[in-house]
Amino acid sequence: MKGQFKKHLKINFMSLFLMSISFISVSLAWFAYSGIIGVSTDIDINSWYIELSKDGEPVSNKMVISLTDLYPGMQPMNERIVIKNKGDSHAQISYSVISARILDEDSYKPEDMDITSEYVQDLLSYGYPFSINMELSKRYVLSGGEDSVFEISISWPLDSGNDEADSIWGRKAYEFIKSEEDKRNIDSDYQIKPSIQVEISVIAEQFIEDETTPDVRYNLGDEILIDVINNTRCDTLSETCIKTNVIDVNNLISNETVTLLPTPYNNYNLSNFFNYEEAINWNVRTRSLTLDDILKVISNDINNSLIKSPNLSDRIIGNYKNEIRLENILTDVKEKEGYFTFSNERFNYLNSVNCFWTNTEYNESLGYAIVKEDELRSIIYGKPKEEECHVIPVIEVDKNILE
Repeated sequence: MKGQFKKHLKINFMSLFLMSISFISVSLAWFAYSGIIGVSTDIDINSWYIELSKDGEPVSNKMVISLTDLYPGMQPMNERIVIKNKGDSHAQISYSVISARILDEDSYKPEDMDITSEYVQDLLSYGYPFSINMELSKRYVLSGGEDSVFEISISWPLDSGNDEADSIWGRKAYEFIKSEEDKRNIDSDYQIKPSIQVEISVIAEQFIEDETTPDVRYNLGDEILIDVINNTRCDTLSETCIKTNVIDVNNLISNETVTLLPTPYNNYNLSNFFNYEEAINWNVRTRSLTLDDILKVISNDINNSLIKSPNLSDRIIGNYKNEIRLENILTDVKEKEGYFTFSNERFNYLNSVNCFWTNTEYNESLGYAIVKEDELRSIIYGKPKEEECHVIPVIEVDKNILE
């Protein structure tokens, strides 16, 4: 795939505007305050030869989706836009938050402020009792190839464990919508503002071979056979030729290596947490599997990858982007004696009936391990360090070996 892409300017918004989506119009019922909270997300999409669809039907020009009965404690809501490449050129897809307003309390506009889109996305995911997450399944769509999916999920746990924040934002939401309704009563032409409004720009560009270009040969979850003794790619499964899967969330052309996780279904050395390193004895370049490796993968599922804690509502992990956020998540899970859970179907290369360690501590007496809970879900939980689990090392392989 290298060498065939050329530089292409971003699409002119005015001349090639194909799609403007008023994406979500949501009413949230906050029962504790008998108020109605309106939520809307507007998405502008600049694209060329790109078709978008919802529920199998092509989306044209503008659409408004109304979601009712969205309130703290209900199941998370989700909207999916399928992105198809109908053109002759491969396209690289990206998105960014143009602006975000939370009631009349907070307003963010990265272009006019000294903040980034990623910073705003992080706040929307973790800065409020409610959580707004967004994700692209792939950062590209090949001409005539598989689609990419842009998703938004909105959730509001009934009991997040932070009663003060729930109460404060519930009261603010009630006061905001009451103020908007009062304005409408005074002036019948007044357009009530939604409580939350997020503008997102999704842009399609032709590939350019630079540091940010995805390497389409190595997608998250792709299967690769590796000979762990001879350190080569192989074609037929054997004792030394094993199945692995890519766990790089977004491997780039500029990356010289690919990160692989051997299938959990093989037999591996058993070890307690303290002797983790001694159980790794292959000739390929390996390192320890960390909780960060796993969370970066499963957090891409912004609907079904959850944090569970006793006596609290399930919470979506969210698609975290930085190490500081990871530390905050781990601290919160530990303090609430929680654990992580994910879909076996979505991440079938991460689940096993036999537990396997990560090399990440839960606390002084527990380490994080992974095991299949049932046919639907797996869990990442704190296991006593003196007990045994399998040890599966991460393989880091040079791309020139795979080519």
